[in-house]
Formats: sequence, C-alpha cells, structure tokens
Amino acid sequence: MALTPRNTPPFHPPRTTRPTPSATKANEAIRALVDARAGQDWSSAESAAYEVLLIEWAAATRGVSGDIIEAA
Repeated sequence: MALTPRNTPPFHPPRTTRPTPSATKANEAIRALVDARAGQDWSSAESAAYEVLLIEWAAATRGVSGDIIEAA
C-alpha cells in the first residue's frame, strides 16, 4: 500500500532574479583579492577583508539593506 500526502506541498520555482549591483561589486572585489593573493599566505588583515567582502556579498544576494559593520 502506497501512502500519499493529503496536501501537496507548495511549489517554489527557483529564483531567477539578476544579481544586484552591490552583489556584483562585492563578487568582483572578492575575485580581485583572491587572484592577487593566489598561492601566497594571507595576512590577518587580508583574511579579515575577505570575510567582510563575503558578508557584504551574502547580504547583497539576499537583498538585505543597510550598512555592514566590519567586525574584523
């Protein structure tokens, strides 16, 4: 006997929105930092800058507005 759900779960199509300009800008800054330091050890300041850029990118891709406070 096969069990079937009484209610069909809602279908959420994948997001097809374009990246925001701030997400694109943060992504480009991340790529530039990573490319500049490829194969080299990172200083603590460079690691902190990378983390801040990732936070900015994540916020921009989620549409979170407001200032990002640098914790590093």
